[in-house]
Amino acid sequence: MSEPKIHQTAIVSPDAIISEGVEIGPYSVVGDNVKIGRNTKLISHVVIEESEIGQNCRVYPFATIGLPPQDMKYRGEKTKVKIGDNNILREYINIHRASVGGEGATVIGNDNFLMAYVHIAHDCRIGNNIIMANATTLAGHVVVEDFVFIGGLVAVHQFARIGAYSMIGGFSAIPQDIPPYTTAAGERARLYGLNTVGLKRRDFTDTTISDLKKAYRILFRSKLTLKDAIDKVRHDLGRSEEVKKLVEFIEKNKRGICR
Repeated sequence: MSEPKIHQTAIVSPDAIISEGVEIGPYSVVGDNVKIGRNTKLISHVVIEESEIGQNCRVYPFATIGLPPQDMKYRGEKTKVKIGDNNILREYINIHRASVGGEGATVIGNDNFLMAYVHIAHDCRIGNNIIMANATTLAGHVVVEDFVFIGGLVAVHQFARIGAYSMIGGFSAIPQDIPPYTTAAGERARLYGLNTVGLKRRDFTDTTISDLKKAYRILFRSKLTLKDAIDKVRHDLGRSEEVKKLVEFIEKNKRGICR
């Protein structure tokens, strides 16, 4: 493996841990308590503090990672950002470190593509294989599960959860949880059905998609109370692991579910 390549105009703390094959481009600033994994590249003008970044990531100009959170309660407590492998972070992204009252870290998984101007606030937990289009904004403590697509100019309320394999249309506000496997959009987002195209692209079987469609109709389009709808889904479709995950997600919600 090759030694790190650090441009002469970059400022890198002697306490930072820089792995083999890393490239730190012009005018970048890497502060204390930063760890950068192998073959990750900071293109230029990147600022990183209090963060761990995995292998094979690409961070584009004017991104900021690990700066203090925009939280009035924060008083300099020791928190951080943790980012996994194979992530693409485009221009002007900002990812804030955790605040008080969370779990001590803002966390991003692997294989994510975050487009320009994405904002990820303190204590968010982002999974794997997620695409966030330009100017997606996540408030504090948001959870985004795996294989989610979020359109441009979407704003997500603090503590909201976005379930796996869901899709959110652009220009949407997300005040409540988005169930897995669904599509949502709107000024105050509402559900528009199952994310059938996305599920097929991820090789979900026809049987699984059929079961999820039936569960969706019972949960969101029948006149049953939510409790009765959940009981019926469990009775009629309980054999499906994906249906079980859908029901469990709904039962764990605290902010309410977009309907």
